Amino acid sequence: MKILVTGAAGFVGRNLVENLKNIRDGKNRTRPNLSIDAIYEYDRNNTLEELNQFCSDCDFIFNLAGVNRPQDPKEFKEGNFGFASTLLDTLKKHGNKCPVMLSSSLQATLAGRFGTSEYGLSKRDGEELFFRYAAETGATVFVYRFPNLVGKWVRPNYNSAVGTFCNNIANDLPITVNDPSVELEMLFIDDLIDEMYDAMEGKPHRAEYPKTGEVIDGVEYDGLTPQPKADGRYCYAPVTHKATLGRIVERLHTFHDQPQNLIMPAIPNGSFEKKLYSMYLSYLPKEKVAFDLKMNCDDRGSFTELLKTADHGQFSVNISKPGITKGQHWHNTKWEFFIVVAGHGLIQERKIGTDEVIEFEVSGEKIQAVHMLPGYTHNIINLSETENLVTVMWANEIFDSSHPDTFFEPV
Repeated sequence: MKILVTGAAGFVGRNLVENLKNIRDGKNRTRPNLSIDAIYEYDRNNTLEELNQFCSDCDFIFNLAGVNRPQDPKEFKEGNFGFASTLLDTLKKHGNKCPVMLSSSLQATLAGRFGTSEYGLSKRDGEELFFRYAAETGATVFVYRFPNLVGKWVRPNYNSAVGTFCNNIANDLPITVNDPSVELEMLFIDDLIDEMYDAMEGKPHRAEYPKTGEVIDGVEYDGLTPQPKADGRYCYAPVTHKATLGRIVERLHTFHDQPQNLIMPAIPNGSFEKKLYSMYLSYLPKEKVAFDLKMNCDDRGSFTELLKTADHGQFSVNISKPGITKGQHWHNTKWEFFIVVAGHGLIQERKIGTDEVIEFEVSGEKIQAVHMLPGYTHNIINLSETENLVTVMWANEIFDSSHPDTFFEPV
């Protein structure tokens, strides 16, 4: 399959092209039904002669080219309708009826606050052009009405509030939020790309857009929400996230503060927080990519907290110098894992109130996780005379100095 991507230098285009390359080059094997032989990238720097060549040879087209921040509103029509017309005319010239995807916008619904949107009107005209082309030629068109598109490489201070917030907070720049209660619907780039793969495989998610106030199966629609329908005229990406500006900014400040407090917030798989965190990190300046951790050092070695989580405890690393014994304490309900990753040591545990001692000889040559049992006093001894003992530790709770649950007692 030979793919043409117009608007290839834009936010969606860059992400899509790089991920298409992963499939082409066999790096991404999650879509075995897709075989890509060539990727044609078309943008403003290309010529119409190149477009003519690409249109004669391609098997699938992603039309992402468009204008969303022109100096003159007239450019909406030219960028969102004029180029689409040129593209389709070129395909007709070559008799190429390959599937064509169109990147449109929810603003094309002209619902609610979008009722007088010049951008929305130009996108609506582009949609109708594609539908007429499909009726005339029999070609398959996939018309997607996207909400706010977000993710890595979104251009800040342009047309994405989320991109601006990520960039400014990551770089300690001020932000302005006029109304924290305003809610955004966001489509993250990785979810968009998954849907593009589905379209290439001929199984896009289809829908209709019921009018504002229309009730279907007991659901009242707002004019902006797609109604899934197998034979729907439009296509949509099924995974989006809604959040208020206030929540977005609050989450971003949490991510910003993580290097200082070491607390990693809950980021469940597929969650808005997980995707937003990934987006935020893509804006970090070089000087923030690495940050120092506080090493608590003494003549025995060092102890460093690495990471704390909201609900899954904390991680630390302990370095013991040759011959040193550390620990010699017990807990009521706290438990830990000791994982020696370098050196040679001995872990001892004794049940409180008894003389029973259990021992585990540990080494970086054979990495094991050893439970520190509640109600057992425990220690770790560096058996080497020359090498440090390096132990990664996990505790089931963040250390609380007001309730440490840690009591000295030699094993």
